[in-house]
Amino acid sequence: MEGKNLNKGYQAKEVENRWYSYWEEQGLFTASEESDGKPFSIVIPPPNVTGVLHMGHALNITLQDILCRYRRLCGDNVLWLPGTDHAGIATQNVVERQLAADGNDRHEMGRKRFIEAVWEWRRKYGSAIIRQLKSLGASCDWTRERFTMDQGLSRAVRKVFVDLYEQGLIYRGNYIINWCPRCSTALAEIEVEHEEHGGYLYYIRYPYVKGEGGPVVATTRPETMLGDTALAVHPEDNRYSDISADRVILPLIGREIPVIRDEYVDMEFGTGALKITPAHDPNDFIVGERHGLDRIKVIGDDGKMTAEAGEFVGMDRFECREAVVEALKEQELLIKIEDYTHSVGHCYRCSTIVEPNLSRQWFVKTEPLAEKAIDAVRQSQTRIIPEKWENDYYNWMENIRDWCISRQIWWGHQIPAWTCEDCGELIVSMNDPATCPACGSANLARDPDVLDTWFSSALWPFSTMGWPEKTKLLEIFYPTSVLVTGFDILFFWVARMMMMGLHFMGEVPFKDVYVHALVRDEDGRKMSKSSGNVIDPMDMIENYGTDSLRFTLAAFAAQGRDIKLSEKRIEGYRHFINKLWNAARFAFMHITEPHPKFEENSLGLADRWILSRLRRTADGARDALDNYHFNDGANILYRFVWHEFCDWYLEISKPALYGKVDDTAAKGARAALWRVLHDTLIFLHPFIPFVTEEIWHKLPGTKGSIMTAHIPGTDIAYQEIHIDPGAEAQMDLIMGVVTAVRNIRGEMNIPPSALLSVLVQSDSQDVRNTVDRHGDVIAALARLEELKTEKAGEKPGGTATAIVGDATVSVYLEGVIDFSKEIERLEKEIAKMDKELAGLSKKLGNPGFLAKAPRSVVEKVRSQYNEGAEKIEKLKTNRDRIKSLESVQS
Repeated sequence: MEGKNLNKGYQAKEVENRWYSYWEEQGLFTASEESDGKPFSIVIPPPNVTGVLHMGHALNITLQDILCRYRRLCGDNVLWLPGTDHAGIATQNVVERQLAADGNDRHEMGRKRFIEAVWEWRRKYGSAIIRQLKSLGASCDWTRERFTMDQGLSRAVRKVFVDLYEQGLIYRGNYIINWCPRCSTALAEIEVEHEEHGGYLYYIRYPYVKGEGGPVVATTRPETMLGDTALAVHPEDNRYSDISADRVILPLIGREIPVIRDEYVDMEFGTGALKITPAHDPNDFIVGERHGLDRIKVIGDDGKMTAEAGEFVGMDRFECREAVVEALKEQELLIKIEDYTHSVGHCYRCSTIVEPNLSRQWFVKTEPLAEKAIDAVRQSQTRIIPEKWENDYYNWMENIRDWCISRQIWWGHQIPAWTCEDCGELIVSMNDPATCPACGSANLARDPDVLDTWFSSALWPFSTMGWPEKTKLLEIFYPTSVLVTGFDILFFWVARMMMMGLHFMGEVPFKDVYVHALVRDEDGRKMSKSSGNVIDPMDMIENYGTDSLRFTLAAFAAQGRDIKLSEKRIEGYRHFINKLWNAARFAFMHITEPHPKFEENSLGLADRWILSRLRRTADGARDALDNYHFNDGANILYRFVWHEFCDWYLEISKPALYGKVDDTAAKGARAALWRVLHDTLIFLHPFIPFVTEEIWHKLPGTKGSIMTAHIPGTDIAYQEIHIDPGAEAQMDLIMGVVTAVRNIRGEMNIPPSALLSVLVQSDSQDVRNTVDRHGDVIAALARLEELKTEKAGEKPGGTATAIVGDATVSVYLEGVIDFSKEIERLEKEIAKMDKELAGLSKKLGNPGFLAKAPRSVVEKVRSQYNEGAEKIEKLKTNRDRIKSLESVQS
């Protein structure tokens, strides 16, 4: 029999397209500036305009959407503000590659035409990531979508720059910065990704100006020695306490450089003598500042050696390294070379090895801004969840360095600074100046650099709501309620939003920061194209439906624990979606009236039990979502739907629903069934919005979208459903007896068709009464032909037993199974398992396997061994149990 208006199978793609269009058309995602509802707001971490949805995005968007849909159901006025980031370096690289494929070059085009080409690219391809977010079910307020380069945000960026400059918090100066020769731009500290590299430590002698010998210096970068301006030792290093010489000769260059004493020198590294290259090392730069040393730049912005490098001019930096080593060997100044593993910085965009380089850049003075951001977290104005991330936040903020915000590219917010080419006056202004305010000259040159992408992103929570104007949106929704983000941008973005929000708005940008973990593969490895273990969320949506993917991610999103994801797990949760669908189809066979009322005297035990369990589930799910325990919320609902509602209640209620009891029982069952399905759909909606919307519209008594419903527990009517400990205790006993019989049936290899005889013994009159009163339910579910109860006493012969609370359940086996054949079958299975375990044990005892095999493979084999050992113990227990029964029989 077909369920009312529900297809036999759930067709995800058709349902998803239809309902997402409906939600948008009905304006159900749009926040109101007139609502009396409690404001709840989230700003989306803006994906790059070049972005393609990956599983990290899918997790992030799913968690945000769960919160937004949940808060709407709670009656809140929800603003989920979306947008995209212009992604300066990434976007410029993409467009440059496209132009190169067409035989064009940005330098030949010029800045204006190139920027036009980037905008055109954005118009054509920039909405791809938005379409993918929509396919995930993201209920963002698309009427308020923003872009970090749109007119309003550009004005906000310019005002922040000008204000900070006028407040002395932005300055321009020569400083050591991280430089990417490939991208030809500066990088902030956190835009540099460090990797362990196998390299060498070169020991080089620096001859004294007078006399023989000279101190030996160890370095990993011999090409930078060409720019050395001092040699440093620690003032307390006894190895150098007798040195009277105050100068040495710089090898290969021949320049005399001073010997200085500075506590920065690590006496444990190398020989304790350190070459100082202020133009190519950030720590050397600081030492050089203290001692007034020259800064000689020998590696240019293109990664090639400058004229200051002497005979090595024009060489690539790594080619120069080899040439310098050979030259040192010829002059017998290279003492030795040792293997050395060290951390090397790479550009986060193109993976080129970064060069610390002296450059004139723009910086934000971060220390004054960081102090307020630290205090805000310490004073709980903003909570970081899980709390363990607070220490990382404090550590980074307390050791923060000035932020280099200028980038030597064309795509981005051009810095609003001009230099008068006649008098040198620097002008920073909200409006483009026509003349120099100092000398009146019109000969002004604008700074060609653009701002770091993260500069505009740091203003996102308030610039997207209309700042610097005092908008109603800001008044209602700022500060935002929560930011959901990955830990990898805690410092890139979150810390900077805290600093800017507090400085310009006087309030924290968000009350909570929920930091989710990484999505890894099933073996716990990071997903990467090179490893071939990437799971594409769009493929999973195509194959299993959006709801299956969303529920999987939520079910494994435990606080502080990475998600181990596999396609099999997503497929498994599709079974859950189908289970819910089939339960609804069954329900619609019996629910014919809208919102059937129930009275206490019409409810059977199973009805009272399922309503009690519904109330507990509702309380648990609300508590989980209120506290960002997404996995707990998903799993509470999963267990209720699958194991309590479908596995038990629907089976137990069938006689009443089919009219095999009486009208009162049927009425109570229909009322309970309607209420459970109704409330469960609402609770599941934030996790699996599409299938719940589809079922909701077929459920008698519902009006409009499920998005406009009220979460159970937030309305007064929900008080009619209360927790019933008595019903739960009785059902626990009934389910326990049935489960015990089923387990014995499985362990003894008894076919499902065989009807069994069971005795339940207990000293508790309540236990015996419950079993007697509901014997028909137990018999039907456990497939019994006879069920008896008696006081506790001697165990009957020829039975297998199990303990259920205060009761002993005995299943009569004589005449049901052939003891000899069953013992023979178990012996064969034990022998087979012994052989398998021996093979696994041999592997685990092999030192070569343990040393060479990937950790995930070793863990898998160990898990297989433990599972096998557990299984063989159960087999032996069953065999011994049957042997004892056989001996009693004989």
